[in-house]
Amino acid sequence: MKPFARTALPAAVLVLAGLTATACAPQTSDNSAKKDEKSGTLRVWLFQEVGNGPKQKVVDRAVDAFRARHKGADVEIEYIPVETRAQKIKAAFNDPKSAPDLIEYGNTDTAGYVKDGGLADITREFGAWPDARDTDPTARQSVTVGGKVYGAPLFVGVRALYYRTDVFADLGLKPPKTQAELVATAKKIRKAKPGLYGLAVGGAYTYGAMPFIWAHGGELAKESGGTYTSALDSPAARKGIKAYTSLFGPDNCPAAKCAEMGGNDTVTAFASGKAGMAIGGDFSHAAVEAGKVKGRYAVVPLPGVKAGDIAPAFAGGNNLGVLRSSSHRTLAVDLLKQLAGKKTQGELFDAMGFLPTYTDVRETAARKEPFVEPFIKTLAAGAKAAPASPGWAQIDSSLVLPTMFQEVVSGRKDVAAASGDAAKKMNDAFGAAG
Repeated sequence: MKPFARTALPAAVLVLAGLTATACAPQTSDNSAKKDEKSGTLRVWLFQEVGNGPKQKVVDRAVDAFRARHKGADVEIEYIPVETRAQKIKAAFNDPKSAPDLIEYGNTDTAGYVKDGGLADITREFGAWPDARDTDPTARQSVTVGGKVYGAPLFVGVRALYYRTDVFADLGLKPPKTQAELVATAKKIRKAKPGLYGLAVGGAYTYGAMPFIWAHGGELAKESGGTYTSALDSPAARKGIKAYTSLFGPDNCPAAKCAEMGGNDTVTAFASGKAGMAIGGDFSHAAVEAGKVKGRYAVVPLPGVKAGDIAPAFAGGNNLGVLRSSSHRTLAVDLLKQLAGKKTQGELFDAMGFLPTYTDVRETAARKEPFVEPFIKTLAAGAKAAPASPGWAQIDSSLVLPTMFQEVVSGRKDVAAASGDAAKKMNDAFGAAG
């Protein structure tokens, strides 16, 4: 997602009901369009960002260029909350009459959306598109299921450590080189400056927590013969969960305020001057630049357990896909190319800091802006993906991991019990997905 996802998730009270509802949802019926109209209005759903204005301006320019080429076509853009995307998009798959023609979706959702029958196979068009030849392999894989292409990568996203240079200078601190130093530094900031979170963390910030699990040698799941089983209850994963949840408390980020915070909330806290550090993405750059800490922050890779190691980051990013139910397939694919093409991705980097999915455009971006360096280093160190199972969309939308973290930080369960329950829910979802 986030997607990178990059998502801020709703409260855990929705989790149990959400898991049951998702597990029982009917399989999407055949919703293939019976016509391909060459005029009319295309409806597009894109994600609402923290500080969405710059993104909207880039999108508007791309849409204007599309309209200029297609005189009989118009475009309506709706920016939807990331938090409720799963329910909204699933409903669209089941109700073609109210569905959009084109959607932005997190790369963790690809397998699930394909299984639901919601996305159109555009393998032929993607293969004939000149821009696509420079798509990096990881991004290409994020739109590929069973050898077929179901969209176009829009940007690739990884997270790193944002920190306040003024706060660090004032307290004589240096950027942490290990996760143990990270925790200690966060607590030093909080102690010296009680008005700040040392490191802004969120119980609903799944993709900010994952690097702690991976850095300790844990995994989310293991795959064998195409079947996934949860690994959250392994000793290594539990060490990572314990390390992340140790950051919730009065000595860093009080659980009463931070347990339900998601990724956007932690970035907002940092950008508004309420935190000494935060785990944010390359896509968070515009929001931070627009905040109170502009000119008073820097970014380094999130440290691993050992000095010199970089914690594995979630290989996030978003894609664009055409719905199978679209009655404007040809126009929708052309608009997808306009929105995900090299020109627009370059402009989205300039406006939002989104890392392009094209290797040549990314190289240009790196030369243009030094802030990209820690994110590229993080990618090079070995980013990880979510399990490539249709069941992951259910696990993500049902807030299985946020529930686990929130149960621990609230004191309702210890790490062993919470991770064991989360592993069972994950296995139920993997099993239901087939």
